[in-house]
Amino acid sequence: MHTFGYRANALLTYALTILALMCTIASFSDNFNFPSPSAEIQVLNFNWFQKQPHGNDEVSLTMNITADLQSLFTWNTKQLFIFVAAEYETPQNSVNQVSLWDAIIPAKEHAKFWFQTVNKYRFVDQGSNLRVKEFNLTLHWHVMPKTGKMLADKLVMSGYRLPEEYR
Repeated sequence: MHTFGYRANALLTYALTILALMCTIASFSDNFNFPSPSAEIQVLNFNWFQKQPHGNDEVSLTMNITADLQSLFTWNTKQLFIFVAAEYETPQNSVNQVSLWDAIIPAKEHAKFWFQTVNKYRFVDQGSNLRVKEFNLTLHWHVMPKTGKMLADKLVMSGYRLPEEYR
């Protein structure tokens, strides 16, 4: 006869194997979700555009952010982390990315939204390269699952231009 310890070990091993298999199947099932998020960002106003004392350009802007990210939620989604970034090129760097705003969306009910906001984080360039600069506003999101790998994607919105004169 097997002792209690052997039987408990066999039962625990079997239970953990089944749990691992269920987590793997659950994680794999997210591959069959084909989300179709939509978003639009409008720049309403450049509140200020100034040169800092040490020579860097700084911009404050007011934006309307409209998004429907409900299709990103599945039964396996814990929350979404989203952020808006300004992306532009300068002679020193081919890619510059500045985070302007972020949020955590805890549930599908909050994933369809519209609001007006000022950039939460400073939009500062290393130097004075921002005058008349074209830039993209990109909505990035990270889907944080209950189990499985974290997914990330983005929507790029182009056609924005900074003012010619400091204000």
